[in-house]
Amino acid sequence: MNTAQHQFVICVENADYPASLVKRKIYERLADAEAERHGQIRVIDESGEDYLYPQAYFVPVTLPRNVEEAVLRAA
Repeated sequence: MNTAQHQFVICVENADYPASLVKRKIYERLADAEAERHGQIRVIDESGEDYLYPQAYFVPVTLPRNVEEAVLRAA
């Protein structure tokens, strides 16, 4: 499993999106340069689809390889 291209973030706020985001949960981040220029981040949320959210709602995280592989398998 190639995990080098995957990025993860932890949700630290969900005030406007309680059904879509869970605080303290790890989400996969998808690259979206245009969204980032507007202060947003694209993540795969609770619906299983990717959506844009405020960058301030997340903190980037680097996971150990074995943890990253386990997270990807669980998705």
